[in-house]
Amino acid sequence: MSEEPDVGTVAGLLEDETARRILTQTSQEPMSASTLEQRCDASGPTIYRRLEQLEASDLIVGQTRPDPEGGHHRTVYEPNVRSVTVELVEGELELSIDRRENMADRLTRFVEEI
Repeated sequence: MSEEPDVGTVAGLLEDETARRILTQTSQEPMSASTLEQRCDASGPTIYRRLEQLEASDLIVGQTRPDPEGGHHRTVYEPNVRSVTVELVEGELELSIDRRENMADRLTRFVEEI
């Protein structure tokens, strides 16, 4: 994502119970949409809609992995955020998102620092 989402977008997502459940469930282990459907007690279309919104705000990421049982691939999701902070600064609300750094980004940063 090239630009940070605004306070209203993030607040709206975090206000939604299904979006919060997706974030909390996937923080324990990466999960597929079908697993999230069961764990969050929500319909498939609702899960996919929230995943799309969370991905658009870069709060969650999907990774395609081989599915050893089905012989195909499946996408699993995990949070891309450690914390979200909203501060009141000089009469304005400021949003700060502390994102997780994936392994590839960590390796790139490490190599660049050498």
